[in-house]
Amino acid sequence: MRQFFGMSQSGNLAEAVRGLDRPQFIMLLSNHAQFEAHVKNLEALYPGIPSIGCIGMSYDDRIVENGVGVVAFLDGVAAAANVLEEVSTVPVKYIERLERDLAKAGGTERDTVCIDLCSGNDACVLSTIYSVLGPRKISLVGGTGDAGLVSANGVVYHDAVAYAIVRNLRGRVKTYKENIYHPLGDYRFIASHTDRANYILGSLNGKPAKQVYESILHVTDQQILTQTFKNPFGKINGDDTCIISIKEVNGNALACFRQVNDSDVLLLLELGDFKAITEETIRQISRDFPTRSAVFSVNCLFRYKLFTEHNYMQEYLRKMSALGSHAGLVGYGEHYNNRFVNQSMTCVVFE
Repeated sequence: MRQFFGMSQSGNLAEAVRGLDRPQFIMLLSNHAQFEAHVKNLEALYPGIPSIGCIGMSYDDRIVENGVGVVAFLDGVAAAANVLEEVSTVPVKYIERLERDLAKAGGTERDTVCIDLCSGNDACVLSTIYSVLGPRKISLVGGTGDAGLVSANGVVYHDAVAYAIVRNLRGRVKTYKENIYHPLGDYRFIASHTDRANYILGSLNGKPAKQVYESILHVTDQQILTQTFKNPFGKINGDDTCIISIKEVNGNALACFRQVNDSDVLLLLELGDFKAITEETIRQISRDFPTRSAVFSVNCLFRYKLFTEHNYMQEYLRKMSALGSHAGLVGYGEHYNNRFVNQSMTCVVFE
């Protein structure tokens, strides 16, 4: 298979798709002002081709911050795209769509992946989707777009998750998740006074969450929202740690980008040697896949901001491009199988 990436910094869709012929699956990554027009026009250009889309920045070896990016797979891919609606309340109502698409793709864990773009309520969405994918051992990679909008097959949806079942007809697929953080000291907290609906973390070990965070890191209220780039929380999930970013201060509590529940065990994390970690990820992919057709990744907005602050973003994209065709989305949350994480990178590699 082959991966195509086209872009226009000004949002010119015709420029972004120049040279794209006979795609078998398309992802549209657009800006808020032009998203709905781009969805309509893309369907007119490539009628009937499975497609999903969202609002967000895109990249290959360059970032498209406010234009349009188009990622397409061709020459050896079978794909089906669809949507689960009402994700804030009853996404399971539409689960038969996913079951039908999986049956139609006919792939296995070796050659098939699910890519999703979500408008919100990610944890519930992933639990729903993975109830179907999990028993079949089909991996998932995806992320959250902006403004609560996604698209599938030329139609814009609110409160939905767009997904694609993609089968590589000429080789394997494998998913990866990269974490550039590790535990800070021996801090271990039990969460309480949480508000699951609003992602509020009220207390840590019985003390106000804001007070605990500030006292350990010696920061003020105003510094918390940038300090989370270096020191997010981590939630223990089996043998893995899911990163939890702080969104804002809420009185004496902290509002997060990921749901926290009463009695969750949390760690305080600190930024590691992110350059060395990203380079090891590249080496690992190269070891697993001596020959690669494509890499599609989702990088967190906070990673983008952190890398930009350290003048590393362009170098990072250049190093990832050494793997071959690399393209992706800057997301507001990352999906990896049934896990919703923050400040991470997830990707799928095609042989």
